Amino acid sequence: MLHLPKLNHQYVFPPTSNALTEPNGLLAFGGDLSVGRLKLAYQQGIFPWFNQDEPILWWSPSPRAVIELDQFHCSKSLKKLINKRIYSLTLNYAFDRVIEACASVKRIPSGDFSNIETPTWICPTMISAYQQLHRAGLASSIEVWREDELVGGLYGVTLGAIFCGESMFHKVSNASKLAFWGLVQHMRKHQLAFIDCQIENPHLTSLGCKTIPRSAFLDKLTHAQTLEIDLAIWQSQRINY
Repeated sequence: MLHLPKLNHQYVFPPTSNALTEPNGLLAFGGDLSVGRLKLAYQQGIFPWFNQDEPILWWSPSPRAVIELDQFHCSKSLKKLINKRIYSLTLNYAFDRVIEACASVKRIPSGDFSNIETPTWICPTMISAYQQLHRAGLASSIEVWREDELVGGLYGVTLGAIFCGESMFHKVSNASKLAFWGLVQHMRKHQLAFIDCQIENPHLTSLGCKTIPRSAFLDKLTHAQTLEIDLAIWQSQRINY
């Protein structure tokens, strides 16, 4: 039987060093998905992942998956797509539509999250919470458009110089990879830090994702949050390429 700390109304998390090794990274349960609690969680390298109608579970796994901006891998097929310039990219033009499209993707979680049984972990409770984060300026989306049609995108939490990726979707081949490339270009342009991918999977590995110990990730996270960033860089805009 698992013995986990239960969160109450106070915005306090246990030390991430207390996270379980099996299942990897499970730290606590309970609490809520308020803007204040979510902000604190991501600042400490913690994120929620749970089934609808079950207690909120909080995680901080080790190792942690990240993409360094200078190590993003652009495949030949993606380069060809970029050179064709048949799609347009935007930032925060359609956050609600992106998260809803991500939620509609049927997927089976892998690795240490195989206990999550729903076709998608982006349940209505999560959608509402991250929409509130977006309205508070703490979550952003990248959109891929074919004329007026939204054909791909991704969303995540923005902590100044850090982007904590949550999910992506595509309706045409490579559209989600193009969204990821657009995010990297935007972050490089503004000399931001890195992308937190949480858990490694084959798709992320193909984009240049690597894993590092949780302690190393937390050091990077802490340092990146000391960087002075003009938050206007996360305002709605076109991403030129």
